[in-house]
Amino acid sequence: MSQTLPIPIDIPNGQGLASYIQAVNTAPVLTADQERELAIRYGQDNDLDAARELVLSQLRHVVRVARGFSGYGLPLADLIQEGNIGLMKAVKNFDPERGVRLVSFAVHWIKAEIYDYVLRNWRIVKMATTKAQRKLFFNLRKSKVRLGWLRENEIERIAENLDVPRDTVREMEARMSGLDLSFDGDDSDEEYTAPASYLPDLQYNPERLIAKADEEEVMNLRLHQAITVLDERSQDGNAYPGAGWSRPRCTWASFDP
Repeated sequence: MSQTLPIPIDIPNGQGLASYIQAVNTAPVLTADQERELAIRYGQDNDLDAARELVLSQLRHVVRVARGFSGYGLPLADLIQEGNIGLMKAVKNFDPERGVRLVSFAVHWIKAEIYDYVLRNWRIVKMATTKAQRKLFFNLRKSKVRLGWLRENEIERIAENLDVPRDTVREMEARMSGLDLSFDGDDSDEEYTAPASYLPDLQYNPERLIAKADEEEVMNLRLHQAITVLDERSQDGNAYPGAGWSRPRCTWASFDP
């Protein structure tokens, strides 16, 4: 929404998520006519008070949807927060003339925001980037009928039901079964060898040594060519100590009468 839309919920100081859930469950439930009237007021007159009432009446549904994603190990409060963002987007785009209740329309926006949040935060490395991978991410665990790796017939069944390639099913199962590992490693774990330890040391690589020597030779040649176009005074090594010439330095004794 383009304007600020504060959501006034009376939660005592020091109380947490339980108080918030209790507060949103006590919000009034709107009838279809009230919902339609408020949506028209907001859509035609940009009445933020009407939009606020619509949002407050649907917050309980956000909590219900967010609880369905609790198995991904993310804080419920964060899931609810993302769902609230989706709810406000739904209120902004809701068209009461279509004859659909707001909750039926908003649940898709709520889930979309939570889906995106889970994909971005479930692991350090993003798990799913394509449409097929996102579909498998939220359905693969539910499709498993037992613990352990999928059998070939199970992979074929899941691929057919979700309309995705079998190789993608195998890849997503391996991704979701893996763990995040530190690239540099943890010194406290002596048995773990970090991936950085397997990188080759290229300091003495012949290719790099030859390239470095050629670069130094070219730079020296260009430096000497640049010096030859200078006058004799400018070529004096004392004027440019870094140039590499050695010339007797004058002392005060040289000027004694």
